[in-house]
Amino acid sequence: MGADRRGTTMPTPATWVAALLLVMTSVHAVEETVMDTRTATAELGWISFPANGWEEVSGYDENLNTIRTYQVCNVFEPSQNNWLLTTYVDRRAAQRIYVEIRFTVRDCASIPSVLGSCKETFNLYYLETDRTVSEGIKGVEYWANAPFLKVDTIAADESFSQVDFGGRLMKVNTEVRSFGPLSKGRGFHLAFQDLGACMSLLAVRVFYKKCPSVVQNFAFFPETLTGAESTSLVIARGSCIPNAEEVDVPIKLYCNGDGEWMVPIGSCSCKAGYEPDNGNVCRGKSMH
Repeated sequence: MGADRRGTTMPTPATWVAALLLVMTSVHAVEETVMDTRTATAELGWISFPANGWEEVSGYDENLNTIRTYQVCNVFEPSQNNWLLTTYVDRRAAQRIYVEIRFTVRDCASIPSVLGSCKETFNLYYLETDRTVSEGIKGVEYWANAPFLKVDTIAADESFSQVDFGGRLMKVNTEVRSFGPLSKGRGFHLAFQDLGACMSLLAVRVFYKKCPSVVQNFAFFPETLTGAESTSLVIARGSCIPNAEEVDVPIKLYCNGDGEWMVPIGSCSCKAGYEPDNGNVCRGKSMH
């Protein structure tokens, strides 16, 4: 998956047949996952600062599957500023990245004698870079002037109380955020900032979107990365399927920011001696 497969090479028969199967069913965006904590079989080993902030623990999701999580709950101490830095993530030429976060947050009102500084939110940041940030970077000065770019402040739709937790009723929140354009490095780190919440990060999935390979108007269009913005339209050039020829050029489709094809331009049609079959296949005419 390291290279962008957009190109001008002709598709193999197997490739365009697979694309035809896509067009004959509903065509959905392709999501390429570049990091998913749910698949971790060992410690995640993210960098946390200060030492009494985020803590990595083994836990369970709502289906009682074993997962690696990070939690923090320093709600009885004021002026919290706890940072958590993920391992390096290769963006694989993607210009826009999506982050799906599953988390739980304790309801501040359910914590007896809690400080007024208790939060039910956290902040998400990212740092573009060509190399892994050193684990030795744990000094106060670095984190006080952290060169991260903020994605968003994330709030829980549902928080839990001690009663909920004692009854094993987990109120899991799922939020998705995106950021871009990415161009300054081959990858990035994500950073989570806690300012006084009692929460757990249950799962973090990082992915990007592509428009799938597809056959339309007797033309094959290759799998195409989405653009840098959610509103971007990326042009994909098409090539006629076997036994078809161009009748209206240029042949192209636009891949939108959601990984969906739109605005078809140009087309191919079956060559003389061939006829359409199922809309996007050209077969030799039967001799009578």
